[in-house]
Amino acid sequence: MGYEPAVLRRAAKRLEEQRLDRAARQEQAQREIYAKLPRVAEIDRELKGTIYQIISASLKQGRDPVPAIGVIKDRNLDLQAERARLLAEHGYAPDALELRPACPKCNDTGWVGSRMCTCLRALCAQEQIRELSKLLDLGEQSFDSFSLDCYSPLPWPGEPVSPRENMEFIYEVCLNYAQKFGKFYFRNLFLTGAPGLGKTFLSACVARAVSEQGFSVVYDTAVNIFTRFEEQKFARDRQEAGEAKDETRRYLGCDLLILDDLGSELTTPFVQSALYTLINARLTADKRTVISSNLSMDQVRQRYTPQIASRLEGEYRVLPFYGEDIRLLRKGQL
Repeated sequence: MGYEPAVLRRAAKRLEEQRLDRAARQEQAQREIYAKLPRVAEIDRELKGTIYQIISASLKQGRDPVPAIGVIKDRNLDLQAERARLLAEHGYAPDALELRPACPKCNDTGWVGSRMCTCLRALCAQEQIRELSKLLDLGEQSFDSFSLDCYSPLPWPGEPVSPRENMEFIYEVCLNYAQKFGKFYFRNLFLTGAPGLGKTFLSACVARAVSEQGFSVVYDTAVNIFTRFEEQKFARDRQEAGEAKDETRRYLGCDLLILDDLGSELTTPFVQSALYTLINARLTADKRTVISSNLSMDQVRQRYTPQIASRLEGEYRVLPFYGEDIRLLRKGQL
């Protein structure tokens, strides 16, 4: 899994700022202790000096440095014991003067060898959620806050179960898809149905849950995505083309792409080609995708090429939303 460079940069900056803040607070605490306990300051200066004594003793020629080093070490232990006693007598912890890393696994570097540490990954997840929140309202949108109250328990014309029963099933699929991301039976989801039925809300729930697990998530609308593909191909300005290329790489390479409102774009031959490339490339790379659309599968077949429709029907779990417009129902309750 890999985060977008901008997300990783912001998370790494926060990690460094936290480290510097701890160092500054530790330095302030040290000044206060030294001012209150001058003997502790003397001990620390002497302890630092013993390092040079050990080096000097080990470099002397013609003499065995081991006895001298042993004497210095014993003196060090006595000084450390005295310092600990003085600190304890005045209500300080024995290690009050030691700057310990917040994360002992990586020593606050964010990396354990070539692997990203959990502390940096957690910050990346927070930054990613912040980025997603610019497009999705992630403030209160989570699986825990999802409610079935506005979905009718009564039969719905032409459907085998009521809107509420249908949404109970869709909710469970989306919840398990997010919680077992990458290991769930359904690899890709296609949320289809009229506006105002909860497709974007559940997409946001999936985005949040998957992000919190440390996976890279990109959310964007169909219009924006295909505009970026067009800019990459037709832009005259090299910088603009480069920026568009970086965006299309995000769409192709993230662990989870949430493509919202498919069908709202102008369906040109280029868009058909870009959509096929996007879907096919992510399937080939074993990347997960969630698509939401107001189009039914019949309308998808009419609007897009057979190759696109075939992949959406064959590689995606289609989840049909139906019922009354939730937004209108809630507005009427105000």
